[in-house]
Amino acid sequence: MTILMAASLSALMICTALLSGVFGMAGGLILIGVLLTLFPVPQAMILHAVTQMASNGWRALLWWRHIVWRSMAVYVMGCLVAVGLWSLTLYVPDKAVALLMLGASPFVIRAIPEKILPRSFGPVQVAFTGLFSMTLMLLTGVTGPLLDTMFLRSPLERRQIIATKAACQVFGHGFKLFYFGALIAQASEIEPWFLALAVASSIVGSSLGRLLLERLSDRQFRTWSNRLITALGTYYVGYGLVLLAHFA
Repeated sequence: MTILMAASLSALMICTALLSGVFGMAGGLILIGVLLTLFPVPQAMILHAVTQMASNGWRALLWWRHIVWRSMAVYVMGCLVAVGLWSLTLYVPDKAVALLMLGASPFVIRAIPEKILPRSFGPVQVAFTGLFSMTLMLLTGVTGPLLDTMFLRSPLERRQIIATKAACQVFGHGFKLFYFGALIAQASEIEPWFLALAVASSIVGSSLGRLLLERLSDRQFRTWSNRLITALGTYYVGYGLVLLAHFA
């Protein structure tokens, strides 16, 4: 990896961590899209997992008083079930499929009637969110659209959403790192010095994001979060279709 490429990715990681620090989402979506373009899928997943563990871990520490611990614990249980099931196949999708699934997930959730998917976000719903989010994490690299949409539907206020989602994502990305780094033998190695740079960049961006979040109201937070999810989902569906058409 060249110095210019490393510096460019570091700047991107700071910006995406800042975005996630404000909205608790979207940053990871942007980052994984770039990494999937530059690296093979396993290597992109490993690099993304390390940066997102740092970003979410730091954000969880900054907001730890607002974490809903019960929801986090139930979510992790759902994640463990998903990792166990997918470890039996060790499936890695190609980039086009990963991008299509990444972009389509928020629209699928929004299309489900509220009678079937209520806004209560109780233990059963949280457990299934963990199961399906971890599945999406292993197939596309992020749970972003699915998990973000579920949290925005919940009665939690913005600080609880940011804090609890960050704590959940530390475990989710940790499981992803284990899946791609330890279970999949063909995962490429990444230079240790760049991993350290990626962690530092993520922490800087998350710290800056906290300052901006304090200036938002709950209504502004939910409105702009939904707009970001829609824009990014549309982009990745389009990008995935272009790749499919190119290789067809």
